[in-house]
Amino acid sequence: MLVMQRREGESILIGDNVEIRILAINGSRVKVGIEAPRSIPVLAREVHLVRAENLAAAEVSSPAAAAMVARLFRPGPPEKSRQAYVPTDKPGE
Repeated sequence: MLVMQRREGESILIGDNVEIRILAINGSRVKVGIEAPRSIPVLAREVHLVRAENLAAAEVSSPAAAAMVARLFRPGPPEKSRQAYVPTDKPGE
């Protein structure tokens, strides 16, 4: 791991197309700006870990569960739309 010290307003270059800027320092919190091409995913580590946990929890663990999921998401005929009941005679007339 490379460790560098930067002051507010300074930046770090990674390769030719990624720049990390120190935008603000408030006590123990540092505000960082990252410029990178859209093809490079940029995520906070916590977000990455939660996403990985969610994907692992969503994995199908049995053939019966896989069949149920397949039935739920199988394209089928559109459901008939329900129409609200509208009385033809208004009370009191």
